Amino acid sequence: MLPKPQFTRDDIEIIREEKLYKRFFRVDKIFLRHKLFNGGWGNEIGRELFMRGNAVAVVLYDPVADQIAMLEQFRIGGLNEANGPWLFEVVAGMIEDGELPEEVARRELMEEANISPYAMETICDYLSSPGGTDEKLYLFCGLCDLSNAGGVYGLPEENEDIRVHVLASEEVLGSIYSGAFNNAAAIICLQWLQMNRERLRQTYTE
Repeated sequence: MLPKPQFTRDDIEIIREEKLYKRFFRVDKIFLRHKLFNGGWGNEIGRELFMRGNAVAVVLYDPVADQIAMLEQFRIGGLNEANGPWLFEVVAGMIEDGELPEEVARRELMEEANISPYAMETICDYLSSPGGTDEKLYLFCGLCDLSNAGGVYGLPEENEDIRVHVLASEEVLGSIYSGAFNNAAAIICLQWLQMNRERLRQTYTE
């Protein structure tokens, strides 16, 4: 069994905060000190924090046809990638205040893929890059019928241009480590699906 962390939020002293930037995203600088493993308190340190907020991501799987839907869209963060900034991803979206992750997941599935799943399974939640951002992602698998899926979707007012590809599971899962999927949410979702695929087929095809 994993041990519990020695310290909690109560073992941190926030000294002051500075607002560095706020537009679509926000960046704060937090000055703090925290307790040390060898005893006592550390020195004051300053850390910039990208205030990204929480998000959801959903991999779409059809257990009857054994197919997976992947999204292709432009991402500024992939501008210098060898294969270009159009990435293969799972459905994703930001959680606003007061919203529940699964509610957001279902909304994003309609906006980005025009799909309403008949069942949802929780995969996990994780901090995307805790050294510099507070973003937490909640991952799901959406069980659905992909027989009529595919096409181009997204909200024009948000400048979204998203193509939905429906692919054979063997093709997708066999390419997890090929470099075709270069974002954590997609890789984690597909790894989970690879481990749970047979269970899902037995559960949702009977």
